Amino acid sequence: MTASSSAHSGTDFNRILIDVALTALIAFAILGPIVGLKTEAPQGGLVLQQRWGWVASFVAIIAAGRLALHLLVWNRPSWVTPQHVKRWGWSAMAVGVAAFVIGLITTDSPLGFLAQIHAQLPAWFVAFGVFAFLAGAWLAYSAASETVEGKAAQSGFVQAVEPYGKYFGVALLVIGVLLPFIPGVDRRIVDLGILMLTYVMLGWGLNIVVGLAGLLDLGYVAFYAVGAYSYALLATIYFPLWFGDGITPWSFWLVLPLAGLLAGLWGIILGFPVLRLRGDYLAIVTLAFGEIIRVILINWYDFTNGPNGISDIPRPSFFGIPFTNDENGFAATFGLSYSPIQRIIFLYYVILVLALITNFVTMRLRRLPIGRAWEALREDEIACRSLGINTTNTKLTAFAIGAMFGGFAGSFFATRQGFVSPESFVFMESAIILAIVVLGGLGSQIGVVIAAIVVIGAFELFRELAFLKAIMPDGFDPAQYRMLAVGIAMVLIMRWRPRGLVTKRDPSIFLKEKKAVSADLVAQGHG
Repeated sequence: MTASSSAHSGTDFNRILIDVALTALIAFAILGPIVGLKTEAPQGGLVLQQRWGWVASFVAIIAAGRLALHLLVWNRPSWVTPQHVKRWGWSAMAVGVAAFVIGLITTDSPLGFLAQIHAQLPAWFVAFGVFAFLAGAWLAYSAASETVEGKAAQSGFVQAVEPYGKYFGVALLVIGVLLPFIPGVDRRIVDLGILMLTYVMLGWGLNIVVGLAGLLDLGYVAFYAVGAYSYALLATIYFPLWFGDGITPWSFWLVLPLAGLLAGLWGIILGFPVLRLRGDYLAIVTLAFGEIIRVILINWYDFTNGPNGISDIPRPSFFGIPFTNDENGFAATFGLSYSPIQRIIFLYYVILVLALITNFVTMRLRRLPIGRAWEALREDEIACRSLGINTTNTKLTAFAIGAMFGGFAGSFFATRQGFVSPESFVFMESAIILAIVVLGGLGSQIGVVIAAIVVIGAFELFRELAFLKAIMPDGFDPAQYRMLAVGIAMVLIMRWRPRGLVTKRDPSIFLKEKKAVSADLVAQGHG
């Protein structure tokens, strides 16, 4: 029952209480064994520690939240108007900010009485502040979406901002090009930029398969692994064996295209068995393919060195000039003072160029017949066949081209790390790449960039929250909760933006005038 219909009918409190009770029971069943029982390993044995108080607290919070949703959003009484909910939402946000600020105050400050009352009281204030702020924001947004004025304001904001959207990508490109030379940017930020650009490139590669062709691929990390191991094996073993050690400075530039071609070949090998599969069945097979590649890398010890991985992978050179501190190095050749950051900046621009090439090729392919065939396949495969489009070749090209870009990114990963092992190519990598594509908006290039910055940036942000250790209980590590926070953020984004952060698509072809296509007109569920 929606909020608008509940205003014209009586609120069924019995049904609400039954729903809240069932929610509490489910929460207890899930949290009981996970939170209520914890194993400790003191000297001499294993002890099972019980924490049922924590379970009761979490269950009470969940039940109270469910009840609040019923009374304020889903089945609220007729006297509760959207204006009331909006005011309460803003009030909750203000209380949350105040509680968060108070909780951050340590014992050394004048208001450090909280920690003196109880050591964990500041931590509870911080947690309550975050929860109250998020809950208030959700209530205010929900209430604004129900009113005519709120919808008009949102629509007006979108219409006012939309003309400037085309400049956003240009601004990101300018920032990306100038990032290493911006004052205050150190090696840590450049390394983070390299990581983000790697996932942007992987997201754009997967976007061909999922966003354009509508083929759900859960094993994309397999092509990432093929590219990395192709570079590692060729650069460390086979190229020196065939051409001698003199080829080593050029190994990256020679192996990079070969790694992409080998990954593309594996994309075709994956494509043949799944030609007749769609939807969930296709996802299961691609997931199995990714796990098969990982298991092979672990168990084929003579070829891949098994779980020990491959080390001493050659670093990239500036077209044969190594980044070393000698007379033949990059700094001496160009009359510069040597600094280790020079190699990091070079790596940054290499992955930036590779990502831009991926974007350029993808955008060009969208305008070619093969790109329009991918989009036709995504919309309706049966209609695609009836138009005479060869769906076999269309699927194989999508898998091969997407895999090729994954292989390029894998080759760069290997030369950047200098070491590869099967642990770097687990299913979680595929899940993160797919989440970037879905959150950004299927088929949206700029959406992938924004989603990669948000997801990867959120992972690294938790490493900077060390100040929370001062107010949280002993043993608290914010980095351990980054997946939980990113998961919650993904749920909220899917609640508010179910079709991704960017819901507009530029048409591949147009007549006289180019008009943005709403994501509502794009098929959903195929990818």
